Amino acid sequence: MTTSDAVDLTWISATDLAARVAEGSVSVRSVAEAVIDRVERINPALNAIVHFDAEQVRADAADLDRRREAGDDLGPLGGVPYTIKDLTAQKGRPLTFGMLPLKDQVADANAPIVERLAAAGGLFLGRTNTPESGYYGGTDNHLFGPTQNPWRAGYTPGGSSGGAAAAVAAGLGPLAEGSDGGGSVRVPAALCGVVGFKPSRGLVPQTIMPGRFYEWAHHGPITRTVADAALMLDVVSGADSRDPMSFPRTGASFGSAVRAATAEGLRVAYSPDLGFGHVDPEVAGICAAAVERLATAGATVTEATPAWGDPEEAMWNGVWLPAFASEHDLLDWRAARGTVDDELIDVILAGEHLTAVDIGRADVFQGAMWDTYAAFMHDYDVLISPTLATAAFPNDRFAPEWLDGEPLRRRLLGWLLTYPYNMLTAPALSVPAGFTAGGLPVGLQIAGGHHADAVVLAVGAVLEQVNPWLDSTPALAE
Repeated sequence: MTTSDAVDLTWISATDLAARVAEGSVSVRSVAEAVIDRVERINPALNAIVHFDAEQVRADAADLDRRREAGDDLGPLGGVPYTIKDLTAQKGRPLTFGMLPLKDQVADANAPIVERLAAAGGLFLGRTNTPESGYYGGTDNHLFGPTQNPWRAGYTPGGSSGGAAAAVAAGLGPLAEGSDGGGSVRVPAALCGVVGFKPSRGLVPQTIMPGRFYEWAHHGPITRTVADAALMLDVVSGADSRDPMSFPRTGASFGSAVRAATAEGLRVAYSPDLGFGHVDPEVAGICAAAVERLATAGATVTEATPAWGDPEEAMWNGVWLPAFASEHDLLDWRAARGTVDDELIDVILAGEHLTAVDIGRADVFQGAMWDTYAAFMHDYDVLISPTLATAAFPNDRFAPEWLDGEPLRRRLLGWLLTYPYNMLTAPALSVPAGFTAGGLPVGLQIAGGHHADAVVLAVGAVLEQVNPWLDSTPALAE
């Protein structure tokens, strides 16, 4: 076996890396040493990976090399490093949810996605930072502190999968598992300049909290390329009895859909704001320019927005408050002030005042919202919009400046264009659209109709071709 010193193994794609390991031109041990060196150099300033054991990475790499040398097929992710978010259970490993009161908690079982990544031959690298219980679109907590945006120190990477996205953007492994309940894969993907995919409900079995499944929350890949997202999705999708909403995979692989992607004949609806109102003008211009390149490549682009009204109240009463009310008995939240974010405590305690009528009205709204969206999508293959109303902002801010003084609901949701697709359980992908004049990434969101995951990924692959994003390196990754 030979290993090429000319190739930086921390920056090549997961697809390429797996192929090199399989053919024997790269050892898993060399991959491990490359990523260990990078984590030890870059992560102290980034704070993306919060649980890391270099010796375990080396031992796992040696085991994978022994298996490959014995003639075993390691699987489609053979030797590829990946991370797991600190909201997802790995047996015998810390599961803190980023919370100081749970700093000693250890998982006693694996989430299905953890089992599948390992079974596919992946090399587990570490666990990534998250806000406390994943409750908002930044990544900071009392236990580990803030994760930095790789493009600018002192700025938010987004959240709640902020550690995952920052790690991928900074070259700390090409694959990351994230979880998305209102945009938590796509928000940090947009702010860190990487790819983040929220699949359709049931495509990837999920137990975001141990022993729990949610109809609006999803595990999804965070990667540097769309092809790598498709590769990871091929590995982790399919039915599992622990999630009764999961379903068996049928049809061609997502990888094949990406490889066959074309803009010819594609019907695109482009909405500058999804009907929500304010989007930063620079962000809007960058996204519009990216979509124009799609039109130049052969797509038919029409500016259109579904007439679904304002879903914020329904999201709040029908998804977010009930979700965090399920954690009401986890801690004495009133006594936890000072060790847990006040805003998280306020969200959880707000559930004490939520009525069945509030939830019922939100449910009715969601049903009508799906009917409107499904009818709208009869005329289009995808609906594209900015992922967010803003680029990254300082890490010491809870929300963008224009939301100062607004109620907590507005400060949490008012800058996200992601959460409608959690309410609809439709597939949605964030891909890089470009950079602001100040060098901060901007994300473009691609959403599809019922189980149109392959279509969404294919459109993302076309955008990657006509609007390439892999030629820049974040400042904190150098």
